[in-house]
Amino acid sequence: MTEPVDFPEEPAELAASAPETRGDEPVYAVGIGPGNTEFLTRRGARAIGEADVVVGFETVVDFVREEIDGEVLTCGYRDEPEVLAKFAERVADGATGTAVLMGDPNHSGYQFVGKVEAAIEAADVNRPVEVVPGISSLQIAASRARTPMEETTFVTLHKSGPIESDLQRLERDVGERNLLVLPRPYDWMPERIAHRLLESGAPDCETLVLERLTHPDESITRTSLSALAADIDSKEATAFSDLSVLAVRR
Repeated sequence: MTEPVDFPEEPAELAASAPETRGDEPVYAVGIGPGNTEFLTRRGARAIGEADVVVGFETVVDFVREEIDGEVLTCGYRDEPEVLAKFAERVADGATGTAVLMGDPNHSGYQFVGKVEAAIEAADVNRPVEVVPGISSLQIAASRARTPMEETTFVTLHKSGPIESDLQRLERDVGERNLLVLPRPYDWMPERIAHRLLESGAPDCETLVLERLTHPDESITRTSLSALAADIDSKEATAFSDLSVLAVRR
């Protein structure tokens, strides 16, 4: 029986601890884009299609199942250690492996990349993990909101652990720079973020909540920080889906 992986306390820090190394037969971490396969890169599609085994969250894998020819391993938050251990075991036996992530792994994906690396290291596999960037929903949101990235502060709250420093960055830059924010589904959704920014003294900026970008049911709510904050009921309640990006124009 495969032993579950013992993940580091901060897997994102493991993923970012050193520059990427290149080598033969890497394990790929592929960003699949925002979920519409029209935005899956050709390089990413090839890494998925040529892999003997593909691993990822079930919701992510479902978007690219038609691209997969090999074995599929799906996980949720509870069984990540077991499933990634199985993935690493297949790779240790000589299989080519690809992990799939939503969007671009460089935008809010390093926790999963770090967990894949931890699994590969635990299986004593001498193969590097190579990131294949994807199109992020943030890039789509920047286009829809017309907020050029060089004039924008990006913060992801979509992670476990403390986020106070991230919130403080938003407070520092609101009104001076555009903001693009990935909310955290269970407690920091757009309404609560808007309320926090206004409490810090932010001006009442033009605000957009962009949901399910590139999907047939994409929607964009055009509002203001004050109108958005007025809708707050509790930290858990929200009118928006988990697949949301908050854009605050300067």
